[in-house]
Amino acid sequence: MTNVDLLAIAAHRDDVELLCGGTLAKAARAGYRTGILDLTAGELGTRGTAEVRAAEAEQAAKTLGVSVRENLGLPDAAIVNDPASREKLARVLRRLQPRVVIAPALEGRHPDHHVTAQLVRDASFVSGLAKLAPDLPKHRPFKILHCLTYRHDPVRPTFVVDISQVFELKLEAIRCYRSQFEGLQQAGEVYPNGEPLEDVVRHYAAYYGTLIRKRYGEPYFTTEVMAVDDVLSLEVSTF
Repeated sequence: MTNVDLLAIAAHRDDVELLCGGTLAKAARAGYRTGILDLTAGELGTRGTAEVRAAEAEQAAKTLGVSVRENLGLPDAAIVNDPASREKLARVLRRLQPRVVIAPALEGRHPDHHVTAQLVRDASFVSGLAKLAPDLPKHRPFKILHCLTYRHDPVRPTFVVDISQVFELKLEAIRCYRSQFEGLQQAGEVYPNGEPLEDVVRHYAAYYGTLIRKRYGEPYFTTEVMAVDDVLSLEVSTF
């Protein structure tokens, strides 16, 4: 069985661990099948090699309890949102059939990041078109979530996931990428403040945790408004 409930898609190995590793770990602990799809091998990364990053990614996936981790093989620093890339990604979506997909933020410092965000949205749509790649049954994810962790854009999260119980597991997964992060103060969309990278990750998670009155959190944005059936069951006190 290769189907997953929750699939995180990102441009590079290690992006998912930084952005939504806690959410994946929490979902896996709750009994959901989780997956990661890295779009590139990260072959143009300044540190390490594609082979080293592949081994680190496998170790990180095991740490987070991920059921499936795959690589789409798109070119690093050259991801494009074209028909061929959309079909290639749509084929994976049809095979794994995720209900919820996590994508990068719609804006990003690295060109691969924001291109990936729109590529995920467009591929998810065309994956539901029966005449595209008719050798595979059509499938369209129900929900797309965009990570906002480390973002400085004036975009307020639609919601924040409480990752307090799995935050240390998130850090453990990040530590798997020794070639990328060891001794650094900055990585990807994580801007430096003079402290070790791990401390910066902790500060951000703590900040988003305070928004929902929890210790640690990971924020998400959805383009659609969230629905509430019972206003008396709403969490997070106003005062």
